[in-house]
Amino acid sequence: MARYGLQLPDFGWITSNPAKESLPRLRELVQAGEAAGFSSFWVMDHFLQLPPLGGPSAPILEAYTTLGAIAACTAHAELGAMITGVTYRNPALVAKQVTTLDVLSGGRATLGIGAAWYEVEHSALGFAFPKIKERFERLEEAVQICRRMFTEPAAKFEGRFYSVREAHNVPPPIRPGGPPIMIGGSGEKKTLRLVAKYADACNIVGRPETVVHLLGVLDRHCRELGRDPKQIRRTRLGSLFVCDTEAQAEGLRRMLAGSGDPNRPVALEQFTIGTPERVLDEVRALVHTGLDDVIFNVPGLRDPAHLTRVAALLREACG
Repeated sequence: MARYGLQLPDFGWITSNPAKESLPRLRELVQAGEAAGFSSFWVMDHFLQLPPLGGPSAPILEAYTTLGAIAACTAHAELGAMITGVTYRNPALVAKQVTTLDVLSGGRATLGIGAAWYEVEHSALGFAFPKIKERFERLEEAVQICRRMFTEPAAKFEGRFYSVREAHNVPPPIRPGGPPIMIGGSGEKKTLRLVAKYADACNIVGRPETVVHLLGVLDRHCRELGRDPKQIRRTRLGSLFVCDTEAQAEGLRRMLAGSGDPNRPVALEQFTIGTPERVLDEVRALVHTGLDDVIFNVPGLRDPAHLTRVAALLREACG
């Protein structure tokens, strides 16, 4: 049976006036989600809001602070950033942050990490944005450092970009072997090979036929590296819109088809849009590809009752 998780990328409702209500709204939402069966909660690791959600002038909360708050409001769901950009923090700091989240949540943290992509954000905040080759090289070093800090009493690592020496990480993670490492992205040559080599989970996007292809690529990388593909949890991120009528859904599809980023065309495959019946069919098709987790954000989410209704659909589709 596949699991279903929730990503929270839009904080407009949570942080709207009065600001003192932000934590109660967040608590109400995640507690309703956990009660409805969401097995994981994820937040984007960005400091400026993305253009489809209003751009830099729209509200967004820092990922790891927010995950700490969600940990205090929940009891069972797994928690992680989807996805931390390797360029934003020293990897030893990331390992410490995720370890802290694991300890305070009772062993529920996952490290989600990737090569980063939002150049506008880097420029605005003064983060270096190396060429993609270097970002992937940094990612490979970062996951090794995090793994060692999760599992060794005084980690050591010497790389081209990063190094740690006697890196004590106390208290250690609660989970045996440390928090799972998820590498996000659908790149066939670099990203999925890094997943096969180092990660416990992948996170990809795409329609069912794309997912089948990408999972096949991941399996090939695993075989080439001598790893059992079953050791890797397979997850997929998408955006979910449940509409009252098919006419409403078709209008939304047309609008979103015209709003895609031409530099990231795969993003157009992330939308699941339709009446409840069609959503059931589309999510079932995703589950039948072999995914272990389907993770959705629900754009415009402001009502915990709506989240409960969405969860009922996902529970039926994943069962």
